[in-house]
Amino acid sequence: QVQLAESGGGLVQAGDSLRLSCVASGGTFRNYGMGWFRQAPGKEREFVASIRRNDGNTYYTDSVKGRFTISRDNAKNMVYLQMNILRPEDTAVYYCAARGGMNSWDYWGQGTQVTVSS
Repeated sequence: QVQLAESGGGLVQAGDSLRLSCVASGGTFRNYGMGWFRQAPGKEREFVASIRRNDGNTYYTDSVKGRFTISRDNAKNMVYLQMNILRPEDTAVYYCAARGGMNSWDYWGQGTQVTVSS
C-alpha cells in the first residue's frame, strides 16, 4: 500500500510559478509510475503530467506543455511538478498518483489547492 502526500499549493498571480511536491511512503518508489492530475470546480479530474518508472519518460497534457515540468527523485521518494507561467485556468486541486502497471492509477494523494488570480 502506497501513501501519497502533496504539498506546495497556494494562491499566486497569473504569470507566477509554483512547485508542487509529492512524497510517497509504504512501497518501493522506483517501481511506480507517477503522475499529476487536477480537478477544477465543476469539472472532471483531468490528467496533467506523468513520468515513467523505468526510463523516466514524461508526458503532458497539451495545455501545460512548455510551462509545466514533472520530475522525480527516487532517492527521496519524491515527485515534483514545476509550474511556470501560471494561468487562471490552471486553478484546481492538484493530485499526485502512482501506478504499478500501465493502466489504472492505483494510489492517490489528498490533493493540494492551486489558485491563480488574474
